[in-house]
Amino acid sequence: MVEENSSSNSSRAAEQSFNHKKQTLIDEISCKVITGDLPTKIQAAREIRSLIRNRNSSDKIRTKFAAAGVIQPLVLMLYSKIHDAREVSLLALLNLASRNERNKEQIVTCGAIPPLVELLKFQNASTLRELATAAILTLSTAPPNKQTLVESGVIPLLVQILSCGNVQGRVDAVTALYNLSTSKEQPIIIPDPSAVPPLINLLKECKKSSKFAEKATTLIEMILKSEEGRLTITKADNGILTLVETIEDGSLVSTEHAVSALLSLCQSCRSKYRELILNEGAIPGLLRLTVYGTVEAQDMARTLLDLLRDSPPEKRLSSSALETIVHDIAVRVDGSEKTAEIAKSLLQDMVQNSMSIT
Repeated sequence: MVEENSSSNSSRAAEQSFNHKKQTLIDEISCKVITGDLPTKIQAAREIRSLIRNRNSSDKIRTKFAAAGVIQPLVLMLYSKIHDAREVSLLALLNLASRNERNKEQIVTCGAIPPLVELLKFQNASTLRELATAAILTLSTAPPNKQTLVESGVIPLLVQILSCGNVQGRVDAVTALYNLSTSKEQPIIIPDPSAVPPLINLLKECKKSSKFAEKATTLIEMILKSEEGRLTITKADNGILTLVETIEDGSLVSTEHAVSALLSLCQSCRSKYRELILNEGAIPGLLRLTVYGTVEAQDMARTLLDLLRDSPPEKRLSSSALETIVHDIAVRVDGSEKTAEIAKSLLQDMVQNSMSIT
């Protein structure tokens, strides 16, 4: 028993010694960031990033650095004309903000948004712009920051990055736009319609069932609710086809947003968009969605199938009416017998599933 107590006391003493050394190191680095000259600040910012990245207890270290007062001087470094100063302060702030909501809010309170917005405008400094986009994304996950970000004018700049940024920058821009546009606390912000073509291009390239596809289709659905937004989808290369493919291969979430987007098109002007949707072979995917989609997706798929008929719809689509609609629509798609057979097969599957459910 005496030996066990002695071992336990030794462990506590070793832990206390380690924590004391760690706190001393944090204090020393923080002092350099707060009082040092610019070269010293740059080196200290590198040390902050390194210490956070290489320690298992990084969450506590983030909190300790913030308590030591490093966030304000790091934010001020974002205003520097020296490239290295901006880059290392961005990296340090990103590490401090990761998985720490209080630090995210403090970074914004300390004035980080204006210099980050300016960095998003950089055309010849892709690294800084990429880091600034990542920082905007990270900060946008904290609800108290969203309104400040929206009011800063960051959304049009994020839309620009969708077209001209590198791959990681475009991915981060989509996620940041999603975070800012789907806030429950603030009014819905709809991105500029010019975002549709690059969003479609990104949706083409990604796995339709991915979380990224869910975010991209959410944004597309929102934008297509406006007339200006709907016009952009017809100008986007394979825009409607990409939404049809998402209905066929997407997750429950992305298929719901994709069918909502197509339904919005058809409801806004049936005569204009009906043939465009039919010509992209939407029927098989829509039929499948009436069985396997979410409740909302099933309802929208039925409504859209009804709108795609030759005759104007008079009442809501029922299961008993689907066979007539399939013959009316499916045989028209590229004049393909194969497409009609696929549609009929899906219809049988749908009816069987509907019967088993009821």
